[in-house]
Amino acid sequence: MGEEEKMREELQTLQKEHGQINEKITSAGDKGSFDQLLLQRMKRRKLQLKDRISFLQGFLCDDIIA
Repeated sequence: MGEEEKMREELQTLQKEHGQINEKITSAGDKGSFDQLLLQRMKRRKLQLKDRISFLQGFLCDDIIA
């Protein structure tokens, strides 16, 4: 398996996790009473995932004009 394939698999995994965390955050907001510390941790993790996803997408994108 090549390096690019590994990166694409990582990208898919991260996107899936990002979506799951987003759903948890949304449902926690709907419930009203939720552990604020856990909510902050989920938001921080979501942001970390977003940063890594952006990096991988930029790296794998072929149409970048240099």
